[in-house]
Amino acid sequence: MMARVKGQRKPIKHQAAASAAFGWGQEGPLDWSDEFSEKINGRHQNTPTSVFKITKSMFEYICSLVEEDMMEKPPHLAFTNGQPVSLHDQVAVALRRLGSGDSLVLIGGIFGVSNTMVSQITWKFVESMENRGLLHLKWPPTERELIEIKSKFGKLQSLPNCCGVVDVTHINMCLASTEPNKDVWLDHENKHSMVLQAIVDPDMRFRDIVTGWPGQMKDWMVFEDSTFHKLCDEGERLNGNIIRLPDGSEIREYIIGDSGYPLLPYLIVPYKGEEQELSVSQANFNRRHLETRMVAKRALVMLKEMWGIIQGTMWRPNKHRLSKVILVCCILHNIVIDMGDRVQNEQLSNLPTNHDPGYHQLICEAEDPQGVLLRENVSRYLSQGMAP
Repeated sequence: MMARVKGQRKPIKHQAAASAAFGWGQEGPLDWSDEFSEKINGRHQNTPTSVFKITKSMFEYICSLVEEDMMEKPPHLAFTNGQPVSLHDQVAVALRRLGSGDSLVLIGGIFGVSNTMVSQITWKFVESMENRGLLHLKWPPTERELIEIKSKFGKLQSLPNCCGVVDVTHINMCLASTEPNKDVWLDHENKHSMVLQAIVDPDMRFRDIVTGWPGQMKDWMVFEDSTFHKLCDEGERLNGNIIRLPDGSEIREYIIGDSGYPLLPYLIVPYKGEEQELSVSQANFNRRHLETRMVAKRALVMLKEMWGIIQGTMWRPNKHRLSKVILVCCILHNIVIDMGDRVQNEQLSNLPTNHDPGYHQLICEAEDPQGVLLRENVSRYLSQGMAP
């Protein structure tokens, strides 16, 4: 998904804002979040993570990103008791909706606002984050940053010059029987879904995403229609430093993916066949390749677990808006990582890897000769002990 990235905005103006409707004092944002947690949870919390799943500093940063849009010509938003809804309250409503996936009715009851207002606030937040937050979702803009990514991948399983891992997950939907063209969204597991393709770095940060396509789109079809694929074909991406081996062969920059993708000059997939059918070097390559791919699988699990609105089966979603919701969840996922959010980072070690339960592995048979050569060079690099 491509969109224009806008620059940083001025600092937040309303850091001392608090909700008079809940009787909160005017003691600043930290007191605001403590009081908010106590209000929602019925007990005092040191951080609002049980409500938002993020730290106070991240909450304040998000408020600063969306403030200009959320507060520009504000509609007459008010709680059911008539008191005005502050910037913090609006962001809290939106994050609760995205983070929990709870119904509009439930969230409206918790906050003391109408269901319509919950929907209105959430969508306004999504539109703002789509523009203001895109600086957190981008391909590495400098060679130095890309070198760091390649170095980290090298330390994981010694894959040389690897720049990312690509994977696809499904966002399931429950559509009404009267939904026009509902079968368009029926995927190969007989479920209604929308796909999300993500290219992930070694820190589980999303570097490029594609979403909006119906779940019936095969993994390789989504990739081949992507802007990333086009840029690679045109030599404008994965075109950096080349590793030259002692025998004169070369290893260019590339990403890796599972067997649902084609083998391309810049996309390496595993060797086909059972381990006992492969050579020693091929089996070694596949093991390292699989372990490296776990980065993307855990990132997608983390995404779905943290942002509950896309975790389960969405009830009759607005499909024109769903792709934007998915994008914003990916942006928020990256902000957690970019800010070093310790609350989320403490939970990463035990993450599972099955982000798409109920879906079986698709197989793409396409192989480009240059991709075959690249994979052989990487396999030889690993088997001959050239890896550190």
